[in-house]
Amino acid sequence: MTQLGQSGADALVELFGRTKVVIGVVHLAPLPGSPRFDGEAVEAIYQRGLDDARSYLDAGCDGVIVENHGDIPFAKPDDIGPETAAYMAVVSDRIRRELGKPVGINVLANAAIPALAIASAAGAGFIRVNQWANAYVANEGFVEGESGRAARYRAKLRANGIRVFADAHVKHGAHAIVADRPVEELVKDLVFFDADAIIATGQRTGHAADLSYIRMIKEAAGLPTLVGSGVTPDNANDILGIVDGVIIASALKHDGVWWNQVDPARVKTFMAGLRR
Repeated sequence: MTQLGQSGADALVELFGRTKVVIGVVHLAPLPGSPRFDGEAVEAIYQRGLDDARSYLDAGCDGVIVENHGDIPFAKPDDIGPETAAYMAVVSDRIRRELGKPVGINVLANAAIPALAIASAAGAGFIRVNQWANAYVANEGFVEGESGRAARYRAKLRANGIRVFADAHVKHGAHAIVADRPVEELVKDLVFFDADAIIATGQRTGHAADLSYIRMIKEAAGLPTLVGSGVTPDNANDILGIVDGVIIASALKHDGVWWNQVDPARVKTFMAGLRR
C-alpha cells in the first residue's frame, strides 16, 4: 500500500490534479548579491524568468520550479543573504499570478528555510530540497539535512500546506559519509522526516540516472517519485513508465545548454512525444 507524506494526501494530485506530471525549471539569471551579477536591471531578470515559465506552461507542462541557478558558486544555507529570497519571491509571485499554474521553489544550495519564506510570500505550493535528511559532501562543502529546522520554520509561518519535494542521494556530491547504509534506507529517512515527494537524480545536472536505480528509489519511497536530472525526449517515456513525474530544464533550452533560455519549440516537441 502506498504511504503518504505529512499531508496525508498524494502531493501530485493535490498540487497538479493528476498523477503523472512534467515540471519545468526556471533557471534565474544571476541575482543581485551573487558573484556573477553584472548590474542587470532586476526587471529584466524577472521578465526572463517569466518568459521561461510561459514557454514551459504554454506548451503543456504542469508547473515550474523557480531556482537561483545563476548564483554560482552556490553558498551554504546560512550564508545566503535576505536579498536572494526577496528577488526570488517577486519573480515567483509574478509567475504564479500571470500564468496560474503551480509553482515550486528551490534555493541553492539546500536553503530550505529561505525557500519556505519565498513560497509563503509568493503563494508557491512546494519547495525542492536537495538534502532533507542525513548529510553529504557537496560542491559547497559539508551539507547537512535541513528537515528539523525547516519543518519547525514552516510551522512557525503557519505554512504547513507547502509541500516538500526531497532529493534522494542527490547529484553534485559524495555520499561516502552514509555509505554504510543502503540507498533504500536513506530514501526511507526522507519519508520518515515527512517529505511529500521523492526526487531521484543522476550524478550532475543533465546526467540521466539508470532506470534500475530509479525503480529502486520509487519502490523504497512509497511516495510520489520524480526524476530530477537527465530527462530528454529519448528517455522520458521510459522514465515515466516507472515514476510519477519528471523535472526538466537542460534538454528544453536553446542548444540544450542549461544557462540558455527555454526554447518553446523544444518544449512543444517534448510534450507532444509524451505518453502520460
